[in-house]
Amino acid sequence: MTTREELVSRAADLVPALRDRAAQTESLRCIPQETTDDLCAAELLRVSTPQRFGGLGFDYDVILDVAQELGRGCGSTAWCYGVWASDSWIVGLYPERAQQEYWSHSADTLCASGFSPAGANVAAVDGGYLLSGHWDFASGCDASNWVLVVGIGEAGPLMFLVPRSDFTIEDNWYVSGLRGTGSKDIVIQEAIVPDYRALPLVDMWEARTPGRELHGTLGYRVPLLSAVTYALAAPIVGMAQGALEAFETTMAKKVSAMRGGNVAELAGVQMRLAEAAVEIQAARLIIHHDAQENLDRARRDEMPSVDDRLRYRRNQAYVATLAVRAVNRLFEASGGSALFDSDPIQRFHRDAHAGSHHVSLSWYVASEQYGRVRLGLEPTNLRY
Repeated sequence: MTTREELVSRAADLVPALRDRAAQTESLRCIPQETTDDLCAAELLRVSTPQRFGGLGFDYDVILDVAQELGRGCGSTAWCYGVWASDSWIVGLYPERAQQEYWSHSADTLCASGFSPAGANVAAVDGGYLLSGHWDFASGCDASNWVLVVGIGEAGPLMFLVPRSDFTIEDNWYVSGLRGTGSKDIVIQEAIVPDYRALPLVDMWEARTPGRELHGTLGYRVPLLSAVTYALAAPIVGMAQGALEAFETTMAKKVSAMRGGNVAELAGVQMRLAEAAVEIQAARLIIHHDAQENLDRARRDEMPSVDDRLRYRRNQAYVATLAVRAVNRLFEASGGSALFDSDPIQRFHRDAHAGSHHVSLSWYVASEQYGRVRLGLEPTNLRY
C-alpha cells in the first residue's frame, strides 16, 4: 500500500527535472506534457481521488506536503498541482453520479476552476441550470478535462462542474509570475448543467455534502475554506524553500567583487539565510498544525467555530506572507546576478509574489476579519 512518505519522496525525486524544465514551462505558459506525465506516473494526481474511482483516497493534508515538495523545483508546477489535486478533492463532494462521470475515463482526470461569479448568468431549467459566463485565473486549464465555476442561483451561490466540451479558453495569460500555470480565462456559452453537477456553496462551507456520506474519509467532514486555500499557500512555501536552496548553493561559492573573499563569510548573508530558513519552517509548522487540527476535529465529528475558521483563514494568508518575506530577504541579498533569467532565485521571487496576490491569500482581508471577531464585532465577509 502506498504511504504518505512514499508520495512525498516521489515528489522530491521529480524536483531536479522540474528545475531543468522551469524555463521551458515559463516559455510555454502552461505545464509541459512531460511534467504532467511525470505527475501521473508518480500517482501524485491520484492522492485525493477516492479509492472507489481508482485513486489513493488520502485526505487533503497529503496534497499540501506534495505541493510544498514540488514547489522546490518549479513554482508553476506546484501551483497547478495544488489546484488539480484540490479540485479533485472538491469533486469528491458531489453526488455519486457526477463523480462517476468525472472519473469515467481516468483516475488522473484534471480539473481547473474559476471561483469568481462576476459576469456569470444562471437560470433554472428542467433538471438543472442554463449557465453562461466568463471566469478568470483558471490555472492549469489547458490540460484540464473539466472546470469548476461559481455562479449565483435563485437560492444562492452554486459551484458547477462543467466538462471540456462546454467551455472554451481565452488565452490572455501574459504575466510577470507563475507564467507556466496558464491561468487563462474560461468562457461558457449557454451550457446545460444537470442538477447533480451543481452543488450549493453553503453546503461545502458547512461540510454537509453528498461526499461526506459517500466516502466517509475525514477530509470530507472539513469545511471547504478551512482546507482548500492551503493548497494555494503550500506551493508558495515550497517556492521559498527552493529559493533558500538556490541561495545556499550560490553563496557557498560566490566571491565578493568589492571586498574580495567568499561571500559566505559575511555575517549579513548568514543572518539573512537564517531568518529566511526560520520563516519557512514556521510556515510549514502552521500548515501541518492546522491540517492535523482540522482532521482531528473531523475525527470527533465536530465543526470548527467561527473563531477557528477565521483563524485558519488568517493562517493561510500568513503562511503566504511568511514565504514571500523569506524570498524577498534572499533575493535582496543575492546581488545583481539574481536579476538574470538564468538565476532561479529571480523566478522564485516572481512566482511567490504572483501566488500571494491570489484573493484567498490576502493578509489584509484575512487579518481584518479575524481581528473583528476577536474584538467582539461581526465579520463583514461571510465566506469563511
